Amino acid sequence: MIFPCGAHSGDAGALSARCAGDEYRFACADLGESGTGKSLIARAIHDFSDRRTLPFVVASSDDLEGVDGPSTLLARAKGGSILFDEVSDLSDEAQARIVRLLDTMRENDARVMATSQRDLSEKMDAGAFRQDLFYRLGGVSISVPSLRERVDDIALLAEHFFLRAERDGLPLRRLSEDALDLMRAYSWPGNVRQLENTIRRIVVTGQGEEIARAELQAVLGNQPAMEPLTGGGDGDRLSASVAKHLRRYFDLHGGVLPPPGLHARILREVETPLIEIALEATGGNQAKCADLLGINRNTLRKKVTDLDIRVTRRRKLM
Repeated sequence: MIFPCGAHSGDAGALSARCAGDEYRFACADLGESGTGKSLIARAIHDFSDRRTLPFVVASSDDLEGVDGPSTLLARAKGGSILFDEVSDLSDEAQARIVRLLDTMRENDARVMATSQRDLSEKMDAGAFRQDLFYRLGGVSISVPSLRERVDDIALLAEHFFLRAERDGLPLRRLSEDALDLMRAYSWPGNVRQLENTIRRIVVTGQGEEIARAELQAVLGNQPAMEPLTGGGDGDRLSASVAKHLRRYFDLHGGVLPPPGLHARILREVETPLIEIALEATGGNQAKCADLLGINRNTLRKKVTDLDIRVTRRRKLM
């Protein structure tokens, strides 16, 4: 069973209702960019299910090492839920240990979930992810869009983080309408994790109950933002704009390296608008677009499918 791409964090209750049965005990994979809230959705699935009173365990490959590793992990979970975070980054040996764990589990053992920034089917096709593990985890797949693709979630998430800060002993604050509009317009390259850190910072440093636009702008102004690849000045070359964007992306991680797979993620960000604009310029004529780009027509068709680009035939612009 595959859920449609574009499922939002707010849909977790509906999704978990379908995932709650034992037929999907090994069958939940969350896919999305770093910081989109994949582990939060996994936790929500657990909290909405009939296992909510049982432990939620975030496991690593180290938890499976040794003869007693798998049995110790299952004992910790006590029939609740086990999450393998960023399963696509695990070594082949670690993936094999997860397969062996799943094969030894009994009916009343824990539900197993996994998150991944990379499309597991693509990694499997490339020989970088075990086929046997893919099919054991692939019963339900939830694609989590980036925060900039689901701006309607921002107000709800911000309110959640404000309430969490209050529970931690910080003053309760709220956004003015102008500040909320600015928050919706921001690109959030760090996704939900960046939003949470921003809310935390503004709660700690702010004075009044209501957060004004200027106050939020001062906080966001010190953070990296996704910028158009055309650059900030007339004389900027595309390569200079890309370099500026990538430096900001690295700065966002505060001295910690970004997650693996950066090359594929950056190429996808550049390739998608390039193909979309080329298709628009050629009126949706894929033969002309392929010729314009200098690639094979079948290659273009595959990229259109893989990148989920909508092709509309219309009067060409050029």
